[in-house]
Amino acid sequence: MTRTVLVTGGTSGIGRAIARMFAAERAKVFITGRHADTVGSAAEESGVHGVVCDATDPDQVASLADRVGQLDVLVNAAGGLAPAVPGGAAPLEALLAQWQANLAQNLLTAVLTTAALQDRFVRGGSVISIGSIGAERRGGSYGAAKAALAAWNAGLSAELAPGGVTCNVISAGYVEGTNFFAGGLSDERHRALVEETHDKRPGTADDIAQTACFLASPGARHITGQTIHVNGGAFTTR
Repeated sequence: MTRTVLVTGGTSGIGRAIARMFAAERAKVFITGRHADTVGSAAEESGVHGVVCDATDPDQVASLADRVGQLDVLVNAAGGLAPAVPGGAAPLEALLAQWQANLAQNLLTAVLTTAALQDRFVRGGSVISIGSIGAERRGGSYGAAKAALAAWNAGLSAELAPGGVTCNVISAGYVEGTNFFAGGLSDERHRALVEETHDKRPGTADDIAQTACFLASPGARHITGQTIHVNGGAFTTR
């Protein structure tokens, strides 16, 4: 039976790789993004369905839920590092705006989308949210938002897993080839990020996509409420 998969923030980077991998498994895949041009081009190139949706807007998220219908897999990949607040604002106002932007992009997108769709999950479904190694480090408002994402996921799992829906976070380390650093990653910083891994290579979007597909597979049905670290050993747990 064909599965239905929704990937928010699926127009580029990790989200796009995940959408392509599920599409290769012959799932019916929907991707979202905020801009019609990027949604349209990414959907056409990946062979999936594109929906324009700003996941921080409750009305747009509600409309998205009506469009998707019943759902097997939700991947909350919308997010990223919010841009710096333009100069001119008072320091505390700028600080507030930066924190609100990162919380909105990296936490509330997942919270709103999941809440809108949680009654549409089939038994055996999966919610997968994309976190970050920044939650374990001096990640500022971005890291705090990703840490909150993991805390929220634990409560979500307790709510949804009794109905057969697993809920997990993939905490990604440095992933090469995304627009996360907006072209601002120096060669020196790249080398430092690779050097801190155990396997001495940068992560790829496909590394994260493979993990997402596993978490949505029958082999992962007893994995829920977890944060899965995919970072080449740059951050280790025990």
